[in-house]
Amino acid sequence: MPPLRDLELSPRRRLPARLLRARSVRSSGPGGQNVNKVATRIDLALDLGAAEPLLGPRATARIRGALASRIDADDRLHVRAGRARTRGRNLDAALLRMEELLREALHITPARTPTRPSRASRERRLTTKRRQSEKKRSRTRLDP
Repeated sequence: MPPLRDLELSPRRRLPARLLRARSVRSSGPGGQNVNKVATRIDLALDLGAAEPLLGPRATARIRGALASRIDADDRLHVRAGRARTRGRNLDAALLRMEELLREALHITPARTPTRPSRASRERRLTTKRRQSEKKRSRTRLDP
């Protein structure tokens, strides 16, 4: 199996490969008889307890909240990949998916600052409404 690599979450935030464990298991994906003989599916696990000093308690809490369904009783985050026919490709896919999940969990959406429409935009809206109203009014029949 190819060696594990560090997870790059941002230019300044990186998790070392020593926190990861990869295990090969039999896959149910494509491959015909190959599926019955070779363990190509990858089960990748990240030890969140060991990652907490690097990430910080707030970030780890965010991950635990956002990805609770993927975390086991031993506080490990799991990702599985088994689409490809080879271990190497599945390992790459699992590492990419792990990075993606962690980035999404750590992303903080900025709060929207409420704004008001400008005076010009209100004028444009009212002018358009008046024009539309005039157009509709001009189409009505006049009583003799």
